[in-house]
Amino acid sequence: MPSPSAPWRARLPALFPFLNWPRPNASLLRGEALAGLTVGLMLIPQSVAYATLAGMPPVTGIYAAILPAIAAVLFSSSTRLAVGPTALTGLLVGAGLAGAVPGLQPGSVQWVQLAIWLALLSGLLQLLLGFMRFGWLLNVVNAPVLTAFTQAAAWLIIGSQLRALTGLDAGSDWLGLLTGPQAFLAAIDARALAFGAGTLAWLVLARRWRPGFPAVLLAVLATAGGSYLMSYEASGGAVVGALPAGLPSLVLPTWPGWELLGALLLPTLVITLISFLETASSAKVDHERSGTRWDQDQDLIGQGLGKIAAGFSGAFPVSSSFSRSALNLYAGARTGWSTVFSAVVVLLALLFFVPVLHHVPQAVLAAIVVTAVLGLIKPREFMRLWRVARAEAVIAVLTFAVTLLAAPQLYWGVLTGVVLSLGHFLYTRLHPRIIEVGLHPDGSLRDRHLWHLPPLAPHTSGLRMDAALDFASAAEFERAIVEHLAAHPDTRHLVVFAQSINRLDATGAETFLKIAQHLREQQVLLHVSGMKLPVEQTLLRAGWKTHDPAHRLYRTDAEALAALTPLREGSAP
Repeated sequence: MPSPSAPWRARLPALFPFLNWPRPNASLLRGEALAGLTVGLMLIPQSVAYATLAGMPPVTGIYAAILPAIAAVLFSSSTRLAVGPTALTGLLVGAGLAGAVPGLQPGSVQWVQLAIWLALLSGLLQLLLGFMRFGWLLNVVNAPVLTAFTQAAAWLIIGSQLRALTGLDAGSDWLGLLTGPQAFLAAIDARALAFGAGTLAWLVLARRWRPGFPAVLLAVLATAGGSYLMSYEASGGAVVGALPAGLPSLVLPTWPGWELLGALLLPTLVITLISFLETASSAKVDHERSGTRWDQDQDLIGQGLGKIAAGFSGAFPVSSSFSRSALNLYAGARTGWSTVFSAVVVLLALLFFVPVLHHVPQAVLAAIVVTAVLGLIKPREFMRLWRVARAEAVIAVLTFAVTLLAAPQLYWGVLTGVVLSLGHFLYTRLHPRIIEVGLHPDGSLRDRHLWHLPPLAPHTSGLRMDAALDFASAAEFERAIVEHLAAHPDTRHLVVFAQSINRLDATGAETFLKIAQHLREQQVLLHVSGMKLPVEQTLLRAGWKTHDPAHRLYRTDAEALAALTPLREGSAP
């Protein structure tokens, strides 16, 4: 007799995905530890750099790479993704807060509190979407819109790092500096530029030479040493500065008030959407390589828990990093244990490595951020979109332009792309492709006017609609038939090739019956070929009669063409 607890035991792996991880052994843990070490060495300096991009204290980036990463991987279906601070999410946090609360100073107490609320709100929203199995809602952002937004965001990220990269003072006026080269050169800190440009060149070359090489960590160590030896901070150079050592404590943010919470609504929605799409791009690659099914709802739960953990750690929203996830796979990661090991590496760095970060120039952090987003800039993608689908290319260009022009309110770029894409989608649904078909010499049915084909038979027209017959397409379908009959009053036979009609709703059924009645009144015999069973069943429930002298049904196109043979030969059917 089965145990009463057996059903619960069967459900445990679904509720706690980490129970599906393979049982660890010495060989597995060695490989996972190596992959975790590789990712962790890159994650330490990147976390600090992305925290500054978000306008947060640098140490919060390290906090965001420990507990949030573990929470996310334990409850995700994609166990080999590297979760933590990312450049794109850091920009969304910084731009979102700057746009939602004008005049708010980055790094201030209120800024940090609101960033924590962004982490909690976006995490709760992702958690809710995952539990309700609403992951499909995130598909409202298509690939062209996401590509355009990320490219615009990459340029904004690079622009935001130019001051630190060149050592310009935070209060410098760009327009004033650009009036003359002498003023611009005088405002640049040559030492900061040397640190930044040298680090940028080193990281780009190292990425091409060997992706798994800890070039970021070596750059941080080398520049920290150089900064210390040349007394860079004492002579006015901008450095990371003192960071608090020790473990992060539990943070309970203060209530911001309904007005400020409402101002965070749009940034929360954008972070929820874009950060998960960032995760999806890595998750799809991971599951394609492993030959497993991607459970987007479970990943939503895991990512949501990761963001909530980031909030309670006093950090900002986290996401999956495409570059670090690729490095994790490249290093041989097989399970979520690699993420656990990388979190341990970051934890050890927090306990023992923090004093070294004190002397790292801000220009080096800027170079790390710029290097991370260079791969997002793909101008040729717009040309490829233009060749594939011009309407979507125009939407992508408009999304790109609005994102740049609306900064720091980046959500306008996303909203523009989503609204235009949905508008284009509705337009195509409301205007389906309806063609008059003819018989091609190769035996196939093709567009008669495009291929200059004769009619199927004298006084006979054949129409095909490549869409579902529903409330969106019904009016256009009726219009096409009525206008065709008006233009060809000698038509006595109308053949509807219905195999491409895969769905019928109440409006479509009503329209079809109205068309059939109109044809009956015009003494035009209706031939229907290839009607799918669900469509036929809906029509029968709406009052359609299978056996009626006013219409004839054929299961296949070949059967319909055979029935038209007497018409082509000049005799009555």
